Amino acid sequence: MPDNEKRFEEDIERYLITEGGWEKGSDAGYRVDNMADRAMDVDTLISFVQTTQPAMWSRFEKNCKSDTKLKFYNAVENAIAADGLVRVLKHGFKYRGMEFRICYFKPESSLNKLAISRYESNICQCVRQWHYSNKNNNSVDMALFINGIPLVAIELKDQYTGQSVEDAKLQWMTDRDHRENAFRFNHRILTYFAVDLKEAWMTTKLNGLNTKFLPFNQGSNGAGHNGGAGNPSDNNGDYPTSYLWKKILNRESLLDILQNFISHKVSKDNPKGTIIFPRYHQWDVVMKLEADVLARKECRSYLIQHSAGSGKSNSIAWLAYRMASLHDENNNPVYNSVIIVTDRRVLNTQLQDTIGGFDHQLGAIELIDGLKKGSSDLLKAVNDGKKIIVSTLQRFSVIHEEVDDMKGKKFAIIVDEAHSSQTGQSASNLKKALADTTDALKEYAELEAQEEREIEEKNDRFLQEMVNAGRHSNLTFFAFTATPKDKTLEIFGDEDSAGQFHPFHIYSMKQAIQEGFIMDTLANYTTYQTCYNIAKKNEDENPEVPTAKASKALKRFASAHPYNIERKSAEIVTTFLEVTRKAIDGKGKMMVVTDSRLAAVRYFHAVKEYIRENDCGDILVMIAFSGKVKDPDVPGTEYTEPGLNVDRDGNRVSESQTKDVFNKQGDILIVAEKYQTGFDEPLLHTMIIDKKLRDIKAVQTISRLNRICDKKTDTYVLDFVNTTEEIKKAFQGYYNETILEKEIDVDLIYKTQKELREFKVYGDEDVRRVCDIYIDPASDKDAKATQAKITSALMDVYAEYENLDKQKRYEFRRQVRSFVKWFNYIAQIVRLYDRDLIKEYTLLKYLSHLLPGENTDSWALGNKVRLEYYKLKETFSGSISLEKDVVGIYTPAKEKSGYTLDEKKSSLSEVIDNINAMYDGEFTDADKVVTDMIRKRLRENPDLKASAQEDTRRMFEDSKFPEIYKKVLMELYMESAETFQGIFNDPKKYKVIMEALALALYEEFNS
Repeated sequence: MPDNEKRFEEDIERYLITEGGWEKGSDAGYRVDNMADRAMDVDTLISFVQTTQPAMWSRFEKNCKSDTKLKFYNAVENAIAADGLVRVLKHGFKYRGMEFRICYFKPESSLNKLAISRYESNICQCVRQWHYSNKNNNSVDMALFINGIPLVAIELKDQYTGQSVEDAKLQWMTDRDHRENAFRFNHRILTYFAVDLKEAWMTTKLNGLNTKFLPFNQGSNGAGHNGGAGNPSDNNGDYPTSYLWKKILNRESLLDILQNFISHKVSKDNPKGTIIFPRYHQWDVVMKLEADVLARKECRSYLIQHSAGSGKSNSIAWLAYRMASLHDENNNPVYNSVIIVTDRRVLNTQLQDTIGGFDHQLGAIELIDGLKKGSSDLLKAVNDGKKIIVSTLQRFSVIHEEVDDMKGKKFAIIVDEAHSSQTGQSASNLKKALADTTDALKEYAELEAQEEREIEEKNDRFLQEMVNAGRHSNLTFFAFTATPKDKTLEIFGDEDSAGQFHPFHIYSMKQAIQEGFIMDTLANYTTYQTCYNIAKKNEDENPEVPTAKASKALKRFASAHPYNIERKSAEIVTTFLEVTRKAIDGKGKMMVVTDSRLAAVRYFHAVKEYIRENDCGDILVMIAFSGKVKDPDVPGTEYTEPGLNVDRDGNRVSESQTKDVFNKQGDILIVAEKYQTGFDEPLLHTMIIDKKLRDIKAVQTISRLNRICDKKTDTYVLDFVNTTEEIKKAFQGYYNETILEKEIDVDLIYKTQKELREFKVYGDEDVRRVCDIYIDPASDKDAKATQAKITSALMDVYAEYENLDKQKRYEFRRQVRSFVKWFNYIAQIVRLYDRDLIKEYTLLKYLSHLLPGENTDSWALGNKVRLEYYKLKETFSGSISLEKDVVGIYTPAKEKSGYTLDEKKSSLSEVIDNINAMYDGEFTDADKVVTDMIRKRLRENPDLKASAQEDTRRMFEDSKFPEIYKKVLMELYMESAETFQGIFNDPKKYKVIMEALALALYEEFNS
């Protein structure tokens, strides 16, 4: 062995057998009597059992008439063969009515002296040069044995000898036979490490050259900090990988990981299962959160910015169990319950399965899934103090007034996907349900110079609203998100000395990509510009139209035009055949993101028609949208998702089955506002985007492609709408750390209140009248009657609102809704103790529901225009590179004002010209003159007109038109060679003009 590698090994052993808590061991006992073939030091295991379970061992010996050692080995081996080592290690096994444990773990509290004694009796040995088999003299550099059973094995390499972690991986894959007893899955070794001076990698299953190693590194700037792959220098001058043996493999930490982190999960697709060992950042975030909770001894909020691909569901599950079993220095539980909430109305299935699947013994876990269990079950679970409760956020709105008194109770609340919903009424109701308002009442009593008892006896509803606002001393929030928004940062983030808000722990998108846990979805990105020209059908008509509405209508006209859909559908299918179908070993799938349900339906039909007409093979196209859609161009039709989707056998697919059928059978999924978030499909390789995406929406949508799977080496995005600059800007904010520049100015809400009063729609008397009804004790018993009374009380206010002109009504309505939303947000952060403000909020909250949208003059495009020119132009193809060290910075949220109801009018020609200027191609004025000349000549051709009226569009454009177009162009060239020479010299221009004229004339001949 080279001296340098030997020194590396010695340094690790020295730490482990001194500060690390391990005994220096050897494999002598393991190899005695050919025991190596059994991959267990049975003598050491028996010694542990005799010490910790003497009565049971005595009984075992009495039951054995011969060879006690062999029979005990067989009993252990049979249990492991039946249940796997992970389960036997955690729960022990039974043999003829006798219960044995092969390891004892640290008890949750220090009250149980016997449990502590047993834990301390574990025999933990560090063995260098472990000769694992009698079949050869091979040895593993280092192994960690607990009670005679090898559980962790490490291969070490040293760059100074010309080897690296890659050589260590290769050694595990090629020199270690996974069929050996020592290396069989879930039989002995549970985790294999490959380590050099700079990096550490791990796997839980050897499988020859197919072994999959995962990085077990901190990140380039240390765990929990903004950075990329790799490890930083050690601050104490030790090896960059020293965290592995100092933090993970020390005796106490490894036993804790075996008890509380490692798990064996099985599924229908993988009946042998997978052993889950935490990645470093997962272990680090749980341990740092635990340490901070115990050190602070007070409740606070934590924001965890962990990228997609971070294993968030596992991190949440480990954290939940950790907090549920956490005890303080006095051996009291820190929290009464841990509540995991999500803002998704249908509970995340993956999260549900993960939480329920971990092998812990904390009593029943309440999964309030909305199917078998609902709001009444949530209420009971909270009141009964269930250790872990999983529910949607919205269910707290149902139960918040019915829960028991929370005085003296503490809750850990883990928020899955913390976004703007945490600023709304549902989040407020969660706090109302769980908050212990004792401290808030005491604070208010001091402000009012009254006795706290006197304050409580008043049973003041507005007082309850005030004391429920802000942060509470009995609620600790742990909020997870990959894309924190500004409000999320302020509610849950850490404020530094400069007043900026940061996440508590970071696992960045950059690190996830560099470590290979997610795909870089911007690595292969193609953008197209859609170029077109719109013309009026009747040049003599030029009416005035509402500018904004007409502009939107014209864009929709072009976007949903059959020719546009057909051309893009051809590109979609071609891309699927040339790119998607060849990806992931022929299993690649595609998603098409559209800007409306109508567009999705039209794409669905156009893509299927193109596949059929061009004999593209067996491609299953599916669609996802909500509700019903009518196509104005196909009278009498009504489309729904289940009405359109069928599987490969022709069976109808229900809405709840769409995801599963697409996973197993589908090729192309066309979506409209569905599956753009929370859709986890690793086989998704290609995305076609025909919708404007901004900021977080762009990141969430395109990130549907980032899941990794076997054989997936890249992804591909074809974008018809967005520019590379827009996409780069969106992703850059979440590529590294995301921060909030400074806190919001809470007092801005008083400015909004003042502006609302200036409309003179309501006054103090209106506020008093509504609030008298609201605080009436009867309102608690009959919410419907209260709503009816408040509605009647607001009729005078509504009448004043109706007296405003259209613009003022618009401004007032927007301000009211903005105030309500703004107030809900502020209430999550601070406690104002402003009774007048909360009364105003009460009136405006009810009033906001009574103010209808403005009945503005409708304007329909009708049959006024035609699409004259059209082409798709590729504008970019390559990788969109993000800045490596730029953080995303939010400025604080501000209250909006100055709303304007746009009533600007323009002539139809002006609006068309503006649209054409935005979407025009490379047609010069000379090109247009030439095109008009060709068009006039073609219009006179009777065969062309007959074909347009008799043949399908496809036949007209692909067969008849090109022949006649070429013939007419030759005639014009003979008449004026100089004018038409340019078209023949430029094949691209020749084709573009031909396609544009085919489109225009087909429509004209059929209008």
